[in-house]
Amino acid sequence: MKKNSFLIIVLALSMTACKSKSEVETKHSENPLLVESTLPYSAPDFSKIKDEHFKPAMEEGMRMQTEAIDKIISSNDAPSFENTILALEESGYVLSKVNSVFFALAGSNTNETLQNLEEEMAPKLSEHSDAIYLNDKLFKRVKEVYEKRNSLDLDNESLKLVEMYYDGFVMAGANLSSSDKKQLKKLNAREASLTTEFNKKILASMTDGGVTFDTAEELKGLEESYLKSIKTEDGKYFISLVNTTQQPDLQNMVNRGAREKLFNASWTRVDGNKNDTRSIIAELVDLRAQKAAILGFPNYASWSLQHSMVKNPENIRTFFDQLIPAAVKKAQEESNEIEATMNKLGEKGKLEPWDWSLYSEKVRKQKYDVDENETKPYFEVMNVLEDGVFFAATKLYGITFKKRTDIPVYHEDVLVYELFNKDGSQLGLFYADLYARPSKNGGAWMDNFVTQSKLHKKKPVIYNVLNIPKPAKGEACLVSFDNVITLFHEFGHALHGFFADQQYPSLSGTAVARDFVEFPSQFNENWATHPVIIKNYAKHYKTGKVIPQTLLDKIKAASTFNEGYSATETIAAANNDLIWHSIGVNDKITDIDAFENEALHKFGLDAVNAIRPRYRSTYFSHIFSGGYAAGYYAYIWTEMLDHDAYQWFNENGGLTLENGQRFRDMVLSRGNTIELEKMYVDWRGKQPAIDAMLKAKGLN
Repeated sequence: MKKNSFLIIVLALSMTACKSKSEVETKHSENPLLVESTLPYSAPDFSKIKDEHFKPAMEEGMRMQTEAIDKIISSNDAPSFENTILALEESGYVLSKVNSVFFALAGSNTNETLQNLEEEMAPKLSEHSDAIYLNDKLFKRVKEVYEKRNSLDLDNESLKLVEMYYDGFVMAGANLSSSDKKQLKKLNAREASLTTEFNKKILASMTDGGVTFDTAEELKGLEESYLKSIKTEDGKYFISLVNTTQQPDLQNMVNRGAREKLFNASWTRVDGNKNDTRSIIAELVDLRAQKAAILGFPNYASWSLQHSMVKNPENIRTFFDQLIPAAVKKAQEESNEIEATMNKLGEKGKLEPWDWSLYSEKVRKQKYDVDENETKPYFEVMNVLEDGVFFAATKLYGITFKKRTDIPVYHEDVLVYELFNKDGSQLGLFYADLYARPSKNGGAWMDNFVTQSKLHKKKPVIYNVLNIPKPAKGEACLVSFDNVITLFHEFGHALHGFFADQQYPSLSGTAVARDFVEFPSQFNENWATHPVIIKNYAKHYKTGKVIPQTLLDKIKAASTFNEGYSATETIAAANNDLIWHSIGVNDKITDIDAFENEALHKFGLDAVNAIRPRYRSTYFSHIFSGGYAAGYYAYIWTEMLDHDAYQWFNENGGLTLENGQRFRDMVLSRGNTIELEKMYVDWRGKQPAIDAMLKAKGLN
């Protein structure tokens, strides 16, 4: 009887396999995510891609990778680079292609269907990853290649790929016992679910936590065109939240009560409502501590930072110790000056967080005679992008741009450009998604639709996402100087991806440690204020006149203004991240707010009354859903690299094609093919130093 049952099961599996093959062929022909795009650069064809295509495509991608992994481990041939490492590198091609499109839309143009699918697939994708990196037979083959790597005839990039995979397996827990692996898989799956849930709540909180104002009088100080864009059908005004603590409208709102209302809505956006994230945070940091313990580390930060530039949390603390006293001291000086101005202008009492943006702008105007309302007319968004960001890239790297209107996009606001090298050869495609909308996560970011790799004969297809308030129809989009800097920043990431020149996608472009990936983007910000660049894009949107030199001089003179504030709010957030991920497995955190407040107080980051962390833990999506856990310090660390690098340019002729080519060849084109510290030192000629950053920020 058992034998007969066994035969029935085998027959059923055989029939299923035959049917599955036919189904797979049908799926591949009908699902645009499972066939190679016929568009230039294999760009995703958004005219064909529908929400219902994603789930079967992701499932098929996982099935295909699992099949490829099974083929690797069932081979009777001795493990080699080709049949193990290269085969592993190629195994996830389809799944990676599908995920690149899915997660792009989940972040920039989501809907309930995509949100539910993300929630459903997160644990499945985590389990799929674990099935690879915790596979004993596969790791045995990888380890064997790793141990004989130096005797193999491998080029440097192939050698790096071997080391990357081996380190990845070890870091993921490949050396653990079976019972520990089982527990780790459960923790990984749960973490994936929690991070997805956190992100979903934060996205909802930016709308749900927004503020309705009854009259335009309450919003006195905001531009008329902007008021039109936020006016509701019932004649009221609704301001959605952005993901930072401070809200951009606070800089212009005259009514103090309205400012306090908006700030408090931001600060308490998830408190005690359906979007509350405190229980998620408590569980997340606990399970991350458990993961670290299983993997043999005292805390999550120690585990996470193994292959970073900074190496360990102790070095971050040393770095912070050099910055915090100077940042807080300058911030307190700024606070005293702003509060005095506020009181002088008739607003009595202490300077509060909701007052800072408005009155700091008044101090800036008084002290440097520069007013954002005076500068914004010179910063029309398309001028900034095309005549500023793109122009700087042309001057420095020789690349050129051509707008494409024949490439399908996922939203009508998205722009597409084709990029060319200075010799006219094709470089890639660039998508610019500039405007805020309810379906988009807050913040700004860059990623790839298609990653450069010689292995797959692919040139990069890259997108930048920002959240610039969209003006009313027919109105010019004038942006703050902060948004100017953000445009340059995100395109710095894009350049890192476009200049990639790797054989393998896993090592290509921006596939580097968190505390290096922000370096090219921070560095690119410097060109926003370069005299040659700014005079090319900063032109009055009505008259076309170039921004006056007197106004440029004022902007330069004011460049270190408010840097104490900026540094303190950013370090406060980074410090919270470090503290959250430095807890041990026996530390059980139950009061999220108290833990955060204690972390700030311990390091003197609450000394200035009117400064709060750039992100409160309850909506700190970078670290609880965005992949920056124990890594938010990277923004400050790479700022040190960026100022140090810009100093080299200034010492060596500045904005020249020769300097740009050297930077491209030795840094931007190298991906993760060389140890990052060595890469930097080889280009710079010495170790990075903090001095240039302290000087640039006026903290010395």
